[in-house]
Amino acid sequence: MKSDVKPSVCVVGLGYIGLPTAAIVARSGCQVHGVDVSAHVVDTINRGEIHIEEVDLDGLVHGVVSRGLLKASTEVAPSDVFVIAVPTPFDKDHAPDISYVLAAGEAVAKVLKSGDTVILESTSPVGTTEQLRDLIAARRPDLKCPGLTSETPDLSIAYCPERVLPGKILEELTNNDRSIGGITPRCARKALTFYKLFVRGECVVTDSRSAEMTKLVENAYRDVNIAFANELSIVSDQMGLDVWEVIRLANRHPRVNILTPGPGVGGHCIAVDPWFIVHGAPEHTPLIRTARGVNDGKIHHVIAHAEALIEANPGAQIACLGLAFKANIDDFRESPARLVAVTLARKYGARVKVVEPYASELPKEFAGTDAGLIDIDTALEQAQVLIVLVDHDQFKAVPLAERARHVVYDTRGIWLDQPKPSGQAAPGLKLAS
Repeated sequence: MKSDVKPSVCVVGLGYIGLPTAAIVARSGCQVHGVDVSAHVVDTINRGEIHIEEVDLDGLVHGVVSRGLLKASTEVAPSDVFVIAVPTPFDKDHAPDISYVLAAGEAVAKVLKSGDTVILESTSPVGTTEQLRDLIAARRPDLKCPGLTSETPDLSIAYCPERVLPGKILEELTNNDRSIGGITPRCARKALTFYKLFVRGECVVTDSRSAEMTKLVENAYRDVNIAFANELSIVSDQMGLDVWEVIRLANRHPRVNILTPGPGVGGHCIAVDPWFIVHGAPEHTPLIRTARGVNDGKIHHVIAHAEALIEANPGAQIACLGLAFKANIDDFRESPARLVAVTLARKYGARVKVVEPYASELPKEFAGTDAGLIDIDTALEQAQVLIVLVDHDQFKAVPLAERARHVVYDTRGIWLDQPKPSGQAAPGLKLAS
C-alpha cells in the first residue's frame, strides 16, 4: 500500500462487527467491497439500509453507500486488503468451530495477488491465523506466504481483534486501542498501516498468537469477574441478604470493584471465548471452566427462583422484561434472558408475556407457548408479577408508583427501591448443575 493511495478493501462477513468495520473503513475514503452469504443482507446494504441495530450505523451506511464507497455482494472481489469478520461458534462439546474462517480463507485465496494483506478479525483459538496462512499457501502455491519462505513474502497475514461494546461500536472501533498480531513483524507493520487509516486509538504490534490469546483473555477476565458477582448473588439468596447492598458496601473498599450480577452471561464474546482457552489447555484452566459453569448455572438458579415466585402467586399474569443479552441493543445471541423467558413460557403458557422494545416478534423458540409480546405499559397494567431480565433504559424509567403493587423479581438490580413482598425471597434455592 502506497501511503498516498487508499487501498481497496474487501470485508468478508457483514454482521455486528463486519458491517460497522466496512462502513468506517469506507468513511476513511477507501473503496470497500462487503461480502456476506445472505442475499437479504447484501440487498439491504446496497439500498443504503442496515439489518442490525446499532447507534448511528444507519446514517453512516446510507452515506457511504450513496457516495459509492461501499457496495455489498455474495462474492469476494479482488482488493488490496481483506478483512475476515465471520462467526466462530463452538460445538456441543465447547470445541471451537473455525469452519467459517477457513471457508472465508478459501474464497479470499482465489483472488489474492502479490502485495495483498489478509487480516483475520474473528475471535479465534490460538493458532488460527497460522492455519489460515497454511490454507492460503496450499491453495496458492504461486504466492510466497510469510513464515514459510526465506525470501520476501508476496502476502502479509495478520490478526487484529475488535474491542467494542454494542451500542457504542462505531465510537469504539475508531477510538479503542488495537492489538495487531502479524505472522511476521513485516506482516504486523503492513496491517498497522491499514488500521492507522481509521483508528485513533493506539495500535500495538505483536505476533499473531499473542494477539489471538489477548482477545480470549480479555473476555475470560470479564467472565471470571462476573461469575464472582453471580455466585455472590446465589449465596445472598441462600442467606436472605440483599446482594446489591453487599456489593455496594464492599465496593467502598479502595481496591475492590465487584461487578453487578445478572441472570447469567450472554453475547457472542464473553459466553463463548473462554471455552477457546479451556479447549486449548483443558488440564490447566480449572478457574476459567468453573466461571463458565457458575455463569451458565446462574440461569437455572434464576429460573428456579422465578418459578418459586410464580407458584407463590397462583393465577397471576407474568411479564418477563427483556430478551437481549445486555441493555439497549437488539442482540439476543447466547442471551440468558431469552432462555429464562422461554422456559417460563413453556411451563406457564399464556400467563407469560414478554416485553422487549428491541424486537418486533418473539424468537422462534417461543412458537407453541402461547406467550405474547407486549409493551411495558400493557405489562404494568395487566401483569401482577414482573421479572426483570434486562436493564433496558425503558424499564429503568418506570417509577415506583407504577410498580409498587407488583410482585417483582429483579435480576439486574434496576429497582432497588422496590418493596419486597413476602414470598419473593424464595430462600434456600440451590445452584442447578
